[in-house]
Amino acid sequence: MKKFLSVSFIIVIIDRIVKILVQSFLTTKKIYLIKKFLYLTYVQNIGAAFSIMEGMQFLLIIIGVLAVVFIYYYIKKHNYNNIGYSMLCGGIIGNLIDRIIFRYVIDYVGLEFGSYNFPIFNLADVAIVIGAALVVLGSDKNESNC
Repeated sequence: MKKFLSVSFIIVIIDRIVKILVQSFLTTKKIYLIKKFLYLTYVQNIGAAFSIMEGMQFLLIIIGVLAVVFIYYYIKKHNYNNIGYSMLCGGIIGNLIDRIIFRYVIDYVGLEFGSYNFPIFNLADVAIVIGAALVVLGSDKNESNC
């Protein structure tokens, strides 16, 4: 349980620091890190992934809180000490903080593939996707000996 909480906490702290820096120093213009591929920008996302459920912040907050509570009790009950669940919770909490404080999520990483622009995302989103992938791919085996 200690490992679970530590990884989740680290993700939340790094996510908050980056989002504070983004709010303080970035504008809505694109700053390319890799020309015509990877850029930084500042976006206020009032929806969920890919901007679905726009304007439904209260529902998204409830879903996020329930997800974190469910995952926490699930891993506690099964004595899991898994990085996937930790990343998933850290990412959910990172975006929940934004939703509760600002009523939107701070997004800032963009990808371009030719004329296609992938939806803007953030570190918490990355943690959620990687964490979910690790859980789905079977890394959810009991790793309490780690």
